[in-house]
Amino acid sequence: MATEAFVVLVLMLFAFLFSGMWISMTLFIVGYIGLNMYTRIPGFSLAGNVIWNQTSSQTMMALPLFIFMGEILVRSKVSEGAFKGLAPWVNRLPGKLLHVNIVACTFFAAVTGSVTATTAMVGNITLPELLKKRSYDQKLTVGSLAVAGTLGIMIPPSMPMLIYGIISGVSIGQLFMAGIIPGIIMAVLFSGYIIVRCIINPSLAPETVENFTWKDRIASLPMLLPVIILILFVIGSIYSGWATPTEAAAVGSLGALLFAVYNRALNWQALKDALLTTVTTTCMIMLIVCGAAFFSAVCGFIGIPRALARTIAQYDIGPYTLLFIVSIFYIILGLSLDGFSMIVMSVPLILPIMTAAGFDPLWFGIYLIVMVQISQVTPPVGFNLFLINNLTGISIFSVSRASVPFFSMMLVFIVLMTIFPSIVTFLPDLSFRR
Repeated sequence: MATEAFVVLVLMLFAFLFSGMWISMTLFIVGYIGLNMYTRIPGFSLAGNVIWNQTSSQTMMALPLFIFMGEILVRSKVSEGAFKGLAPWVNRLPGKLLHVNIVACTFFAAVTGSVTATTAMVGNITLPELLKKRSYDQKLTVGSLAVAGTLGIMIPPSMPMLIYGIISGVSIGQLFMAGIIPGIIMAVLFSGYIIVRCIINPSLAPETVENFTWKDRIASLPMLLPVIILILFVIGSIYSGWATPTEAAAVGSLGALLFAVYNRALNWQALKDALLTTVTTTCMIMLIVCGAAFFSAVCGFIGIPRALARTIAQYDIGPYTLLFIVSIFYIILGLSLDGFSMIVMSVPLILPIMTAAGFDPLWFGIYLIVMVQISQVTPPVGFNLFLINNLTGISIFSVSRASVPFFSMMLVFIVLMTIFPSIVTFLPDLSFRR
């Protein structure tokens, strides 16, 4: 019965999604229908309990705080100072200021937790500078920004990590720690690709008139201080055990407000816009999370995860073959769904299979974030493609083609983290043994 229920529920999910219904409503409706078809459990009572448990969770309180912090930073002048502070440090590398896209996205990923905020903040500064003023190669410029912007959900704090942790029960703090090394390695891979391309063809990064000295580099460090301080406050407070992720989000929000006031970038209209966007985004995500939690509970009562795990064991599919199949599944899923929807729809079904095959739920969480990153730069619904199209006017498919080489670096990273799982688990093991 459980296998039959799985097929029926999946078909209903895609039927409702293709009809244009909201993902949150789809999860609630399909879950309710499945509960009535295969069990005698009262659907409304279960939905009420699930919604209450999700919305009253202390962990969920971190969500609006991290979103608010990102919104304030988008409206402040912190990003402009970061660009000026980074330029002297990367100007001698092959590719020159193209590396600002990578390094700046890495920095802002550590304080926003959002692909949108990271890409918008960096893109608004670097794209006019690189494309219009300095005539850098268009493909390399937009491709590097599109993919580096996705680091906003890998390097903590991360909204998708928060959602995955809530749904899977994996520690949010461990997930945040697990994302640091993968995020840095991916940034190095992206920059490495730029270096190789620009060594082969130096004209991709034109010569600049600036000749920065070590005195200039040292003088630029204060411009990076706001970002560095926020990173230390948010990540350092979690790592040291001084604050929970929720408390760290509050500290980060306060820090972002103070920097915005200091830069005279905060007025009543900016604060109103930031609060309004925070409320609407939080409501959207919480509704999806509640729908996913309800759907997950329904699957558990029907016995779908156990049935899928038995099926995998019956066919004796090896763990790496399973990982390859799941990767293809996520790439296809990413062509039609946004990252949050991918997580909330798939985790209740896929995570039990992966854990039964021997994969660590913490490791799988980071793997899933990489797959969500890939979905951000694959058409037709890759959100970063739309964002850069809006910033530059370059067609979505041109941005997508420019992102392909960097996309391949993400696949290389998945191979690396599969061969060396300690890339993911080293920091969590180290910090939580203390």
